[in-house]
Amino acid sequence: MVKTKLSKKEIALSALTCLLCHLGLLFVLFLMVVINTEGDFVPLMHDNVANLITVVVASTVLSIVVYFFFLVENKALLANYKKMIEIYFLLYIALLFANVFGKYVSPTARPLLFYPLMICMILRRREAIFLNSVYMLLLFVFNRYLNSTDIVGGTVQMIESFSSLLTIFCGGIVGIFLLKSVKTRLGCVLVGLVLFIPTVVINLVMQLPFVTAESWFDILENIIFSVFDCTLSVLLFMCILPVVEGLFAELTAFRLRELTSDNAKLMAKLKKHALGTYNHVVVVAQLAEACASAIGEDAELARAVAYYHDVGKLKNPEMFAENQNEYDLHKELTPELSVDIIRSHTKEGAKLIKKNRLPDIFADVAVQHHGTMPIKYFYAKALKLSDGELNVANYSYAGPTPTTKIAAIVMIADASEAAARSLSDRSPEKVAALVGSIVEERMNQEQFIDCDITMRELTLVTRTCINQLAGVYHSRVKYPKLTLSRK
Repeated sequence: MVKTKLSKKEIALSALTCLLCHLGLLFVLFLMVVINTEGDFVPLMHDNVANLITVVVASTVLSIVVYFFFLVENKALLANYKKMIEIYFLLYIALLFANVFGKYVSPTARPLLFYPLMICMILRRREAIFLNSVYMLLLFVFNRYLNSTDIVGGTVQMIESFSSLLTIFCGGIVGIFLLKSVKTRLGCVLVGLVLFIPTVVINLVMQLPFVTAESWFDILENIIFSVFDCTLSVLLFMCILPVVEGLFAELTAFRLRELTSDNAKLMAKLKKHALGTYNHVVVVAQLAEACASAIGEDAELARAVAYYHDVGKLKNPEMFAENQNEYDLHKELTPELSVDIIRSHTKEGAKLIKKNRLPDIFADVAVQHHGTMPIKYFYAKALKLSDGELNVANYSYAGPTPTTKIAAIVMIADASEAAARSLSDRSPEKVAALVGSIVEERMNQEQFIDCDITMRELTLVTRTCINQLAGVYHSRVKYPKLTLSRK
């Protein structure tokens, strides 16, 4: 759900987190001064007190702007203290990389596009562009007041300051827009090739006022280092992204693909010990992906969480119908015991997901995909064995109900796929009636009141599930009973 209001405690903790992150930023800026002066920073600090104050004040203002931007635009992110730490952590790395390569290689060779490439993988495009602008201004202020790379021939020419400003702004925005649609590592390399164009053009244009007939070698050097800037930015991005994915449990497109491969730890176990469940989640994942795409949700994320929604069945795989052969073990159990075993798979799945350090949304969907729906088969069985009325809550899942659109999608896809398998007649009309009744039943049971999915979106999800299931369970021509003789 979209967070519209922060509690006083969340505001205080988010402000404290941002303050600590800002103090870390000031320490990084100090390290950059130390690197530039090769340890002899006391004279610089003594002679440039006003410049130091300017950098400290400017960086403080930028941190305050970041806080209030998220307070207005994305309160959920601001309340996610781990995410704020990650944003600043990447900023620290980007600044240090830029400073080290600027000092020991060339100011033009700095990997200036590393930060926008990283940040666009963990945030939406709007937030990524904003933080790219903050990074651009922060580096510009540091270059202007505390970096000696702008001093050429004893005079301050501001070439590198403005070059980095324009490179980060133009190249960063191009990278953010291109990388958002990239789903493969090779695509990242191609983005790096495209970034050559704005980076080389900007650096050449900034050098034009100082070009002479004898400076052709400087122009060539400038082009080489501009290409080096883009190449290094992409290489660092590809090397550090897996580390960030592991440290902060980030769900990038690459990480989602890895989690849904047959070699992923829980998927391999599911395929080995609960093959029927594995086949079920594969189809549910296809349904969830199509439904999420239809309503504008993250299709890759929906597909991944659908793969893991039933991993709790690994505890007792033989107790679930899709993993049984001919004999039903529940025939030996009371309905109450059967219900306890069946509904436990949601909580067991969440525990298993957390144990394997997977993101919280996977665990949330695992416990929410059945909501508080009754387990009708065993409730009906219990009614037959009892003389009076029974409390349906004792034969229902514990919940909670879905709190996100993706959880609602998985709920509908899971129930629709399981029910469609049991149909003897899987004609489009029968499938359509079945899926429609499933969605209507969950609406009547108030399963969607805690998520912000609309009636229009539910209609789109229903139609998409019908179309997808009709394709999965399509009719086939019966093969003739004919035996061919051996040649």
